[in-house]
Amino acid sequence: MDVANDIQARYEQLERRVLESNPHADTGRLRAAFEYANAHHGSQLRKSGEPYITHPIAVAEIVAELDLDMDSIISALLHDCIEDTDSTHDDIAKRFGATVANLVEGVTKLTRMQYTSKEDEQMENLRKMFMAMAKDVRVILIKLCDRLHNMRTLQYQSERKQKEKSLETMEIYAPIAHRLGMQRLKWELEDLSLQYLDPIGYKEVQQELDALTTENSEFLARMQKQIEERLAQEGIQCTVYGRLKHIYSIYRKMYAQSKTIKEIFDIYAFRVIVADVSACYNVLGCIHDMFKPVLGRFKDYISTPKPNGYQSLHTTVIGNDGIPFEVQIRTWEMHQTAEYGVAAHWKYKQGMANSKLGTEKEFEWVRKLLESQQDTDPDEFVRTLKVDMFADEVFVFTPNGDVKSLPAGATPIDFAYSIHSAVGNSMTGARVNGRIVTYDTPLKNGDIVEIITSKSAKGPSRDWMNICKSNEARNKIRQWFKKERREENIATGRAAFESELKHMGLTMAAITATPELLDTLLKRVRFNSLDELYAAIGYGGMSAQKAVARMKEEMTRQGRLERQNAERLAMQDSLAAGEAIFPAAAKPQQSGGSSNRPRHSESGIIVEGLDNCMVKFSKCCTPVPGDPVVGFITRGYGVSIHRADCPNATPEKQKAEAGRWVQVSWVESEQSSYRTSLEISAKDRDGLALDVAMALSTQKVKVNNLSARSQPDGYALVSLELSVKDRSELTGVINKLSQIPGVFLVKRAGG
Repeated sequence: MDVANDIQARYEQLERRVLESNPHADTGRLRAAFEYANAHHGSQLRKSGEPYITHPIAVAEIVAELDLDMDSIISALLHDCIEDTDSTHDDIAKRFGATVANLVEGVTKLTRMQYTSKEDEQMENLRKMFMAMAKDVRVILIKLCDRLHNMRTLQYQSERKQKEKSLETMEIYAPIAHRLGMQRLKWELEDLSLQYLDPIGYKEVQQELDALTTENSEFLARMQKQIEERLAQEGIQCTVYGRLKHIYSIYRKMYAQSKTIKEIFDIYAFRVIVADVSACYNVLGCIHDMFKPVLGRFKDYISTPKPNGYQSLHTTVIGNDGIPFEVQIRTWEMHQTAEYGVAAHWKYKQGMANSKLGTEKEFEWVRKLLESQQDTDPDEFVRTLKVDMFADEVFVFTPNGDVKSLPAGATPIDFAYSIHSAVGNSMTGARVNGRIVTYDTPLKNGDIVEIITSKSAKGPSRDWMNICKSNEARNKIRQWFKKERREENIATGRAAFESELKHMGLTMAAITATPELLDTLLKRVRFNSLDELYAAIGYGGMSAQKAVARMKEEMTRQGRLERQNAERLAMQDSLAAGEAIFPAAAKPQQSGGSSNRPRHSESGIIVEGLDNCMVKFSKCCTPVPGDPVVGFITRGYGVSIHRADCPNATPEKQKAEAGRWVQVSWVESEQSSYRTSLEISAKDRDGLALDVAMALSTQKVKVNNLSARSQPDGYALVSLELSVKDRSELTGVINKLSQIPGVFLVKRAGG
């Protein structure tokens, strides 16, 4: 058969499939679309060497198998025309109507654009998918069919491309298919992806199943016959069939739970399909009468459907020969929804105006996801999306008996925000089954949850974002902080940003060196000002690590970091040149025990294993009595005492020069006070230094030095050197300084 005849035969097969589902279909319009696509793709070839048109025909056939409308099938035939040929939206609209043109353009937009990072690309693709889905769900259905055929023919791609596409399919497309209730398509996408992500694991499971083929077939046939005979005796008309779980499902359980295939509880599953809901419960009674049910393995998704519309009764029982298996009981309509999800739902909605498609309850979760991505950085959005998409559900009840579906592991915080933002924001406690519980208590199926609220509640805590499991709750908490706590967010965010700058070896002066540089760096993180960036970090819309990392990338690209590093190394060299030589007489001696260790010293410090040792307090962290401390043997100045949290005394540095670090401890001292340093970060304003001086005066501490300087970003840094007797007195000073208006951070120098 030549190429032209082969293409024609494939099209005719598509046409027959369409007519099976809809004998009155407009095949003239379908053929016109095929001929248009064939002419425009022309001599284009796929990686397999086949004519490119074979791909759109195959995608259209998968769409037809879902029983979608003619516009969807025609759009599938044309879905690559705008992207890969000289065809335009206007031309397609003129020939096949605006609906088809919009669908084709919608699918095309899901694959276009370049991004600055992989995270941005993934988030933007997801955002576009959800926007398209909210507008017309057929866009995403066609895209899923397109991905399925690409996965079926992935063997022609390079190994790198195979892994990339398979990972994307497993992380994005399979969860979307699951969320749309399209289980059959989801299973195939997962199995095809697994072949390339872990070919050895896939083959092992397949070989295990092949080895049990005869045994499996006999068991399935025997159990099916028993169920059919019993239900016939009861006068219940039904269809029964058994199957093995799909490969990825078995693989996940084998490797996640370290089990062999024979130890997996529900490798076998039977479906019983009946006429109505009452028959479902009658069948359940018969099944439990025939076989021993496994406690805790019964789920009623008929009375409490899953968010994607799935309904069935699930029960796991143990057969007469001791083999456990699952039985799913549903009506024919439920079966269609379970297999084809929103595609089955679409059949009942054909003819609905497109403007109404995004307003249905079935797509409410799409709008929530779109709302949640507004103030989220890409990593956070993609991570929480996977929780919302993949998480098993837990069904709990309000005191009035309403059912709420939440992600597995959800807490009372998730429950409160699922009712309303106002309920979550005013929550002061929670009761589960009548008992007061903590906010982090995981909810279980069937729990009755009551939220205790108060008008005087101060709003959510930042810790709640780490406790809650649902994207919805996290987003609502973030929105509250964004709206109600702007100044606090800026303060918190700036502190986190400065800390991360120091961690990454950068300074505020480096990023604000020129207005042009600052503007470029802010554009890199998509903010208009530093205050906007600080606020976003404060309420959780952007992480400080991500912001600083991107700024550092941009500075590296501009060659600025090399200059800064050279300057820092030069300064370190000059400091090192000023060190003296450690005298031999001061070398540490091994101590036979601590019984003779002095409990009093002039400095207030004793050094393990050294007698009459010269001690100095390091200026980098200025320790005071009460601070955990360590000692470092210097060259010429005895032992330098550092706070344990000093950046110059990290575990890595101690390990690198293990022989020079010694144990030290505080003892009684003749010294009445110790010098230490503080740094105050505050909004720049007149009278700030005076307010700091007044606060120190009320605390009655000696101030050795006080200096204040304005920062390029509109803030001020006040440096203090003062004398205190111990850590508790210093804590009192820090608390007093923190109460000054405009001050958002008081910290120890070097901490």
